[in-house]
Amino acid sequence: MGPSSPFRTQIEAQARALGFDAVGFTLAALPPETSARLAAFLADDRHGDMGWMADTVERRGDPQMLWPAARGVVMVGVNYAPARDPLELIELPERGAISAYAQRRDYHDVLKSRLKGLGRWMVATLGGEVKIFVDTAPVMEKPLAEAAGLGWQGKHTNLVSREFGSWLFLGAVFTTLELGPGPGHDDLCGACTRCLDICPTRAFPAPYQLDARRCIAYLTIEHKSHIAREFRAAIGNRVFGCDDCLAVCPWNKFAQEARETALSARVALDAPGLAALATLDDAAFRSLFAGTPVKRTGRDRFLRNVLIAIGNSGCPELVPSAERLLGDPSALVRAMAVWALSRLLSPELFARLRQMHRENELDDTVRAEWVEQGSVEQGSDPKMGSDPGRSARGGGNHDR
Repeated sequence: MGPSSPFRTQIEAQARALGFDAVGFTLAALPPETSARLAAFLADDRHGDMGWMADTVERRGDPQMLWPAARGVVMVGVNYAPARDPLELIELPERGAISAYAQRRDYHDVLKSRLKGLGRWMVATLGGEVKIFVDTAPVMEKPLAEAAGLGWQGKHTNLVSREFGSWLFLGAVFTTLELGPGPGHDDLCGACTRCLDICPTRAFPAPYQLDARRCIAYLTIEHKSHIAREFRAAIGNRVFGCDDCLAVCPWNKFAQEARETALSARVALDAPGLAALATLDDAAFRSLFAGTPVKRTGRDRFLRNVLIAIGNSGCPELVPSAERLLGDPSALVRAMAVWALSRLLSPELFARLRQMHRENELDDTVRAEWVEQGSVEQGSDPKMGSDPGRSARGGGNHDR
């Protein structure tokens, strides 16, 4: 079947009936330059802790390696545009900023259910076989979405849509049906560099290149260990993910607030207070974030992020929240409690705390924080200083 196959019209109508906002079609193939860019990304170790990317590089770069029988791909998207500008949250230092996509039910669950419905309909109505994917297999959704005409990969490496801006959840249906090549999409970024300029940690070495090891989304979600001291001040109050490069994209002016009730943002996750987040034990953490992407990170890593935000808050009233966590069972949490207190207390008060706690601390990384922070001038970070993203935020662009 060629590009004018009636399959496309039928599939698009069914996909939209199931609640998908964007639908496109392409071959089960990627251009050679896509694999080359992925190989360069991995060769430079820009994937950080995400070893699974290297483990699946061959299948990731070639859909035929993932499923040799695949001939066509249906790419779909669901709009999740937030009700307000995510950058507004960064100006609320006593509250935690959670990435827009994570303030709601896990999109993997929502899209997977609908993709299964679409796949079953395709097999029953059109024949062939299908496999569905929602960011849970080595599929390069963004290049496939660009090939299918849903948008283009911007300079921040994320997909940008003329209709939905930065806010599309993507899913894929691989099929043995011949659907023909996709229309592709022109790059409409032009000379704009807002997404690159706003990044607080300078995670973009060049346009269309990302160093995940410097990305706040990676550091607060994927990174499993202590966050390097050079990035902590720049993280600000971002406790899960970062939307800066996405939010500043000029194409967002065409995006409309998502009307998808299954993916509605939870009120409790819109700028929650840091003091309340710091009280979460494992059970309370699981209860608050049940069904959301945040839950997968785990309580200890999340509290690590919360304490970094507390340290950046400049709010002395949060001192008790951080001090209480000096005795937390997790060394990951205790270490960041030390760092937070070093930022909020006078040198004299911090020295007293250090004298009380350091000798009883058995973990080397936490002991190192006591020593290191004791030598740093109160209120400053040894490398990054204050959040550079704040001064660069005049009218920018964001990426997750």
